[in-house]
Amino acid sequence: MNSAIYDCPLGWERLLPFGSQRLRTAKELDERPWFLLALTPTGCLRLGKRKPVCRLLLASGDCPERLTGIQAETVVTYGLSPRDSLTLSSLTEPLLCVQRALPRLDGTIIDPQEIPLPPLPAPAEELLPLLGLRLLQLPLNEELFPW
Repeated sequence: MNSAIYDCPLGWERLLPFGSQRLRTAKELDERPWFLLALTPTGCLRLGKRKPVCRLLLASGDCPERLTGIQAETVVTYGLSPRDSLTLSSLTEPLLCVQRALPRLDGTIIDPQEIPLPPLPAPAEELLPLLGLRLLQLPLNEELFPW
């Protein structure tokens, strides 16, 4: 399965799920259709006029106006708003909160739930795109966040 995250920090590269790649330039967005494409908040801002094609798009809930033109079957938003599909229910002892049923690439559904997070290498709110990418891509029987 091909998945990618656009404009993530270099330090995240080692944390990406197997089969995911870090896109460094906007031109790479258009190289192929993606099964799963994640955009960091800065990635949303740097989209420009690019119109990538993907089956599942993971993007910040703060940038919906920038997503027009992207061809995606499903959009999953992340952020600290209750309207986002993925959020955190606490910042002091972070719990990843799945607000509504989410489709995964393997065809299964993730039901609404709270997922305890282990100690993280950065603040949970900064890692939401990476956490979402891992949740939507990795088999649920694997350790999702092995930090």
